[in-house]
Amino acid sequence: MPNYLSPGVFVEEMEGGSRPVEGVGTAVAAFVGFAEKGPLDRPVRVTNWSQFAQTFGDFMEGSYLGHSVYGYFANGGGTCYVVRVAGDSAAAEGQATVGAGAGAGAGDVEMVAASRMLGGFRITALPSAAGQDISVDVRCTEPEGGTGTRTRRSAAESARSRTGKDGGEAAAANSDKDSDKEGDKGADKGGDKDGVKGGQGSYRLTVHLGGSPTETFDVSTDRASAQYVVTQVRERSKLILIEEAGATAGAALALPEKTSLMLPAASAAESGAQLAGAGAVGVTGSAVGRYVGDVSRRSGLSGLEAIDDVTMVAAPDLMAAYERGALDGEQVKAVQMAMINHCEGMANRMAIIDPLPDMGPSEVYEWRQNDAGFDSKFAALYYPWIKVADPSTGKSFLMPPSGHVAGLWARNDEARGVHKAPANEVLRGALDLGIQITKGEQEQLNPAGVNCIRSFPGRGIRIWGARTLSSDPAWRYLNVRRLFNYLEESIFQGSQWVVFEPNDERLWATMRRNVAAFLVGEWRQGALFGATPDEAFYVKCDSETNPPEVIESGQVVCEIGVAPVKPAEFVVFRISQESLGGSGT
Repeated sequence: MPNYLSPGVFVEEMEGGSRPVEGVGTAVAAFVGFAEKGPLDRPVRVTNWSQFAQTFGDFMEGSYLGHSVYGYFANGGGTCYVVRVAGDSAAAEGQATVGAGAGAGAGDVEMVAASRMLGGFRITALPSAAGQDISVDVRCTEPEGGTGTRTRRSAAESARSRTGKDGGEAAAANSDKDSDKEGDKGADKGGDKDGVKGGQGSYRLTVHLGGSPTETFDVSTDRASAQYVVTQVRERSKLILIEEAGATAGAALALPEKTSLMLPAASAAESGAQLAGAGAVGVTGSAVGRYVGDVSRRSGLSGLEAIDDVTMVAAPDLMAAYERGALDGEQVKAVQMAMINHCEGMANRMAIIDPLPDMGPSEVYEWRQNDAGFDSKFAALYYPWIKVADPSTGKSFLMPPSGHVAGLWARNDEARGVHKAPANEVLRGALDLGIQITKGEQEQLNPAGVNCIRSFPGRGIRIWGARTLSSDPAWRYLNVRRLFNYLEESIFQGSQWVVFEPNDERLWATMRRNVAAFLVGEWRQGALFGATPDEAFYVKCDSETNPPEVIESGQVVCEIGVAPVKPAEFVVFRISQESLGGSGT
């Protein structure tokens, strides 16, 4: 309390007693897949198709990511995040990798040109440099506070020079002097102008094409840096590709402090043969790890842990890799399990699973029950594939439905609310189905948690299922799981102010009041079952839930029970024949 010592009028601001819980968003999708350009291994926020095309490129042959994002927006989706995974991209200029052979080691990529070692990295010329001389020049920049980009010799180099022959020492010394002069010239021309200040592990990498400097990158060997050499070159270079050369996790990486390296470039004929078809993409066996990613580097699926507002996760390009033979069924299952584990760990999002291509109803049932065997309340499976038209060519083709389904979820949430099952809704953009599901076939698939997409005369192509992949009857329905995700996340976000507040009856009463007010609003919108709020939910936060031992441990416990509405999955009309003058039942 302030002390009043001098007479006068004082105005004090008092905190209001109301701290309302507000509902969070429920329809933000995340897509993981291949694109022809754009940032690698980090989530990028996209709000419309034009923004996606500008960042990641247009539709690409051999990839379903672009078409899935397009279908997401076409079906009513709003914001989404896109993660472009490494090692599976191809650019219009011909920047592409080719799948490794069966004998390749983890992380190996078979390129169209032979590679060369550059310190702890492997560097390769891309097909866009076919038939031309290409070289790479590396210069270690000065530590921060230095002037320009003058190169310096390492202690190891000096030691090697001292122990060599006199001729060798002289040659090395002359070479160093010449290099220093070149470095000084480079600094005079561009170092200070660009304002580049390097540090330990910082380098300037210049790519020469036909003897002329064509690309320049200021890079770092620190994996956690935004200037990491592998990321910078993959995202920006059209001439070379750099990869870690078998480095183990946590191992220090380095580039030579100064060197010039000639690269063998493939001929145009070799490039054409290797890349058979523009825009072709390839993927290696290490794609499983690249999909899963690393939390510390914010890559792959793991990078989505830093994005709290994501509520749906899809990876349509798993099927593209499977169709090309780059992934087998077990590898697809491994990535899908990683998606499910990610969603279960975050507990605020759902994985939308695609089935393998060219499966009949009995085959997808067998795959679901025995091969995949998923059992999760945080995942949903949709079947069959849908036929769509390529907006750029007008040609139709089959694709996995996950992107379109995510957009339908978003549209349903906006129009009706997350409590309404996202089913019996038209799937926009779907021209036809890979296979027409009959009522009898769905009677086998529906209890197994396979949400069917069906075509009805005069009613279009519709989602005709709303189940999770859980064997627990309490979490059978998709809308129930998503409603709980919404309620839990809303209460979590709206109760952050409680931390470190005095743990007494006033706090308990405030928490009860705020949560109850939020749940009353949800009940009025039809999200909770019951004729009155008392029938729909209860909130308990008092001395019974917070005995002395709980308070002493620094905890405050609030119990909440809700009665979610269940979908009318089976609508039954009982009709009987009555005698004249009788009454119906």
